Amino acid sequence: MPGEEVLTGGGVNHVVRSGDTVRRPVGAWTPAVHALLGHLEARGFAGAPRAHGVDAEGREILDFVPGDVPDFPLPEWALTDEALVGAGELLRAYHDATTDFPASPDFSWYFPSPAGPAEVICHGDVATYNCVFRDGRPVAFIDFDTAHPGPRVWDVSYAAYRFVSLGDPSHEGVGSWPVEEQARRLRLFADAYGLDEADRHALVRTARERLEHLVRHMYDQAAAGHEAFAAHIARGDDRFYRTDVAHLARHEHTLRSALTA
Repeated sequence: MPGEEVLTGGGVNHVVRSGDTVRRPVGAWTPAVHALLGHLEARGFAGAPRAHGVDAEGREILDFVPGDVPDFPLPEWALTDEALVGAGELLRAYHDATTDFPASPDFSWYFPSPAGPAEVICHGDVATYNCVFRDGRPVAFIDFDTAHPGPRVWDVSYAAYRFVSLGDPSHEGVGSWPVEEQARRLRLFADAYGLDEADRHALVRTARERLEHLVRHMYDQAAAGHEAFAAHIARGDDRFYRTDVAHLARHEHTLRSALTA
């Protein structure tokens, strides 16, 4: 529409900016997500956009959150220890703000709930590409479509995979580090979040499970006719994640030891 700017980087949805708002497609999960965003606002959590209903085109209306959202290859300022600590602290603040969210049994969520207790409302896709930075520090998460009830470590493990960069170091352009540096950064992230002992022991295993879940989801969506996910498979994203699952399995002892030492 006139006056709208297409926002790039998501890879799945057509998202536009209109003035100080963002317009996005709705889904069965939208009422639950809008209730969650309203709850976050009531709890004083400033690190998420506010929802403003649906426009005449049937798109949800959200605040545009000003700042920088890094894409791959990640800029140096998104890979600093300060950025990593800020992400861990922001995720903890978000989770803590959701512990008393009254999740109605009538809500539909994009992802089925993973195994484990519904301790918080997981964001579901905490990553640099869904995080707004200002002056090199994370200030807000965006794109809550994949939110769902689940255990803290389910969300923390994927956030660590993305922010720490826990992938196979052979990858190019994604900020992958040698295993020893991954271990150091992982400990830094877990400490910033304040992760408890049990979840520290479970984090690396859970990260593998989360990536395996992601690959299954990609295939399920592609089989259902979702062209974006079919394109992801065609370019090899499934092989990319399976390589990282194998990397995490090979080095689980080193990474877990760094978390629990």
